[in-house]
This record gives sequence, structure tokens and C-alpha cells, in this order.
Amino acid sequence: MTTVAVKAQTSQKYNSLYQRTEFFDSRGNMIGYAKENTLYNRIEYFDANGNMVKYEKQNDLYNRKETYDQNGNQQGYEKQNNLYNRTDKYNSNGNQTGSKKWNDLYKRYDVFDARGNKIGHYKYNDLYQKWEYTESSY
Repeated sequence: MTTVAVKAQTSQKYNSLYQRTEFFDSRGNMIGYAKENTLYNRIEYFDANGNMVKYEKQNDLYNRKETYDQNGNQQGYEKQNNLYNRTDKYNSNGNQTGSKKWNDLYKRYDVFDARGNKIGHYKYNDLYQKWEYTESSY
């Protein structure tokens, strides 16, 4: 017999008043937000106190989205894998750390670790109009 424990971890919702995406923990407390910086052409992520923790920028030369820490050091990148129809995630050394793939049957994004094991999923909650992440524990 296999037992599966599933718990909601985080959710995110767009705040049109502040023009940003806000992130919440499982208790509904805001833990951070992301906002587009049109001057630098990037998405910036902040903690709940307004301190920038990272940013993402599209690299058109390599056709990938790169992530940097608040000091400008590259932390990794995401790239579309057309062969497997998924988004692969890599660390700053170019090692694959995971992937994300759309699941038509369940209408969600399934998230996998580097070995291909499902570790969670993102699903849109129509009632609350927000994306919710659920971590899978096996």
C-alpha cells in the first residue's frame, strides 16, 4: 500500500492596483511579490518587506529566461525543450535541476526534479483567481 501526502504550499495572485503578482504562504500571508521593471526590461522579485531578492531577464541570444540574485550574479536559467514539450530548469553551471510540463488531463503544470520524479504541480483556482502550488510527498 502506498500513501500519498499532498499539501498546498504557496499561491500567487495578480494585484491590478499595484500592478504586481503577489505570493502567499498556506496561511494566506503575503511572503513576497514580483513586478515588471520596464526600464531594465526584467521581472523583479521582492520579499514581503520590499527588498529585492532576485530578477529574471529574457536572453534572446540563447533563447532562455535567466535568473539573477540581487547583486547581478546569475543563479540559473529556464529554456523551452521543444522535443519533450516542457520547460527545463538549469543551475548557473548548466546542470539540469528540474522541469515543468503542461498536463492536459488535469489542466495544470506538473513539476519534476532533475531525475524526472514529480515533486508538485501548479493549478489555477478559478474561484479565487490565483495559481496554487501543491507539493507532492511520496
